[in-house]
Amino acid sequence: MTDQSSSLASESLRPLALLALGRTGADIERLVRDVRRTLRRERRTMVWADLEAVLRSGHTRMSDDLRWRASVHEAGHALVYALTGIAEIKMASVGLHGVGVVATVANDRLPETETWLMNSMAALLAGRAAELVVLGDALAGAGGAAESDLARATGMALAAETALGFSRHRPLLYRPSGMAANMLGLDQQLAGRVNDRLEAAEAIARQLIEDHRDVHSDIAEKLRSVGILSGDELGEMIANIRQR
Repeated sequence: MTDQSSSLASESLRPLALLALGRTGADIERLVRDVRRTLRRERRTMVWADLEAVLRSGHTRMSDDLRWRASVHEAGHALVYALTGIAEIKMASVGLHGVGVVATVANDRLPETETWLMNSMAALLAGRAAELVVLGDALAGAGGAAESDLARATGMALAAETALGFSRHRPLLYRPSGMAANMLGLDQQLAGRVNDRLEAAEAIARQLIEDHRDVHSDIAEKLRSVGILSGDELGEMIANIRQR
């Protein structure tokens, strides 16, 4: 195979590899067998488009408005994760795994200081913040479930105030997570401090998005257009900020 042919094959395989993220080797093997079985009945050979079609099948179909909103949301996460250095972005997608997703690997080289915690919360809240900056309102999708952005950010803010020694109020007093969660509904002062942290983290995210609206818009537009971006593609788009 020539270098040019190898390059073309890599370009064809890359979107398929991104679409297959989250599937096991056995899943892919079974999928390929099913495609081949169908194509034998049609008396034709398999091409890249056949694999792409079956990988995309079953994914969420979005209205144009929801697709744009999801793209704005995920672009916000990607931008703030990258600019804070909290995590390495592996991929971002809309309409492939539910409404949207940004897959990351945590940066374990960072010291887990209060700044690290606030930036981590900011990255979680950045999707909602981006919706507010660009669209003026936010969907309920940032919250609702125990693993939602709001739930995870609230858990981190609560830990800061009750277990990690970052509170300005009795910082050395440690309270177990179960006790602290129960206190959140009973102790209005604690709830206020947790909410203040959440608002401060969201302000960090909003400021980064507002300062780099053009890059955020480029990412959102690209996501809306192609549906999936690799970490390398996002890195190249965001790297332009550091060159200015």
